[in-house]
Amino acid sequence: MLKFISTAGLALAISAGALTGAVTTAQAQDVQLRIGPDGIRPVVPDRDRDRYDRRDDRRAGGCSERDARRAARESGLRDAEVTRVTRRSITVEGMTRRGPDRITFANERGCPEI
Repeated sequence: MLKFISTAGLALAISAGALTGAVTTAQAQDVQLRIGPDGIRPVVPDRDRDRYDRRDDRRAGGCSERDARRAARESGLRDAEVTRVTRRSITVEGMTRRGPDRITFANERGCPEI
């Protein structure tokens, strides 16, 4: 009887060690458990969403007029208005603290300023 108890205890210890290794592997794979109204569910995060901007993935290339106005506002231009669009550039005019001003952006993804 003593041999049976010691064998069962050894089997239990080996099983507990195996389960601990499985839990560590799951954490290394970056699996999250979310608790919500529909219960507990595992969630695997989308790593590409963190790496790339979704707007850039939808549009293959080029700077839209909306993006150019947004970039001009971020640069300090008020009442930004697109005045000229060519194959290579987008020109935006507006007002700064010093008066009227113009910014030209390259017609590429990300709207870099020229």
